[in-house]
Amino acid sequence: MININKMEELLSSFLRAVFIDNMVFAYYLGMCSYFAISKNVKTSMGLGLTVMFILVFTVPINYLLENYVLVEGALSWLSKDFAGMDLSFLSLIVFITVIASFVQLAEMFIERFLPALYASLGIFLPLLAVNCAILGGSLFMQQRTFTSVGHATVYGLGCGLGWLLAIVGMAAISEKLSYSNIPKPLRGLGIAFIVTGLMGFGFMCFSGLKI
Repeated sequence: MININKMEELLSSFLRAVFIDNMVFAYYLGMCSYFAISKNVKTSMGLGLTVMFILVFTVPINYLLENYVLVEGALSWLSKDFAGMDLSFLSLIVFITVIASFVQLAEMFIERFLPALYASLGIFLPLLAVNCAILGGSLFMQQRTFTSVGHATVYGLGCGLGWLLAIVGMAAISEKLSYSNIPKPLRGLGIAFIVTGLMGFGFMCFSGLKI
């Protein structure tokens, strides 16, 4: 019974992160790269998978650092002398450092094995180090009472998948819109804002799910 409840909790956290608490449509995070890259499905897929990879690893690592290093009393496992130490004021710096490290790993991998994707992403690949959707995953983790590192990992996966769905969906629509006769004042960012708003309304439908 305990295992079933645990699985339900993990599934609920995952689905909420993907559909209800979507980084783009619920919190408007990562919009810079979202609008800049979402013109081609292949490029958007590459960036979305990169964001998901970074979130899957950085959220649980930052969870461990938060609970075993940064919060007050977290260092009690080292010695009783450190029981009252509170390093939570360093959390933002630590989180960004971990994220930047994984962004660098992803950048080196893509440059080595996917040069075409590396060229198409341009400056937006290294800028993932300061992407607010990725940092938001760790900051939201900090606010939530996750019971284990596995729970944090599932949440990071859900956040990444939600952002991936958003940018790939936008790119697919943008490719179709290139054949449409859009009024001049709405071309470019204008129609992109409208489509994003409509997609946001669509994702709002999931907020009625009881999960």
